Amino acid sequence: MADTGAAPPPPTSPPRGALARAERFVRLSARVLEQHLFAHHFRGGAAAPVETALDAYRNEDGGYGHALEPDLRGPVSQPLHTARALRVLDAVGRCGGRRAEDVCRYLTSVSTADGALPAVRSGQRGYPTAPFVRIVDDPPGELSTTGPVVGLLHRNGVWHAWLFRATDFCRQAVESLEKPHPDEVEAAVAFLDHAPDRARAEAAAARLGRVVREQRLAVLDPDRADAYPAGPGRVPGEHRFPHDYARTPDSLARAWFTDGEMARSLDVLAAGQREDGGWPLRRRPWAPGPSLEARSIVTLDALRTLVAYGRAVD
Repeated sequence: MADTGAAPPPPTSPPRGALARAERFVRLSARVLEQHLFAHHFRGGAAAPVETALDAYRNEDGGYGHALEPDLRGPVSQPLHTARALRVLDAVGRCGGRRAEDVCRYLTSVSTADGALPAVRSGQRGYPTAPFVRIVDDPPGELSTTGPVVGLLHRNGVWHAWLFRATDFCRQAVESLEKPHPDEVEAAVAFLDHAPDRARAEAAAARLGRVVREQRLAVLDPDRADAYPAGPGRVPGEHRFPHDYARTPDSLARAWFTDGEMARSLDVLAAGQREDGGWPLRRRPWAPGPSLEARSIVTLDALRTLVAYGRAVD
């Protein structure tokens, strides 16, 4: 090769600061969607590129597929994909109008007899799927899927006929939780934070908070994390902390924890950033691609939680 005479570029030092390190991780590892989300949340990026990237996952039936939720591969629309799409739209202030109507029509078409959403419909068969995801012929409606969707739609002032029965399902499911899985607690909070009957939601949240503390579903002493159960179907280390339930200071779940407990929880979150700049998954990895895609989502969530609580990330 001929010598061009050009000097090689100077070596670059690893970026400093949590945000700069996370940005490098996102640039190296994330999908286009999460790269635009990072830019929107932390670099003043516009919402339009996020919407454009999200459209690549949208199907003609109004639902979303194409591994938008990384653990479900393949093109078919699934409620879990659509739930994540709504989270993205909410994050950029675009969860309304015609797009919300289209989503609600899809949700109506896949709801169970009680008006709820299953996590995964049987059309997922034949496509690569995480081994911990169950696929059955007639899946039941689940609070873990329905709660976050209903909560986000209420948060954005969306009203659609589908919401009436789905809201009733969530209320009844939340108020009957006795020995909940941590996933159900997270979904319950996502619903209660924006449910229309505020007095009823606050009462339900207070009761659920007592259940969480009594059943030790949140690690309150990080130095003794092994003393807390990881939850059914979880592997050691898959614990939940206060910040997993109270993702923002105005969440109803924030009242479940003292200031000291919340501060220790946020310390754990901040310290969880890996050397490569991303945050780790707290679940079983099953394939390299999905795990890397999911880590970018987890990294954005971690940064947003720290910023919501006023923690410095630069």
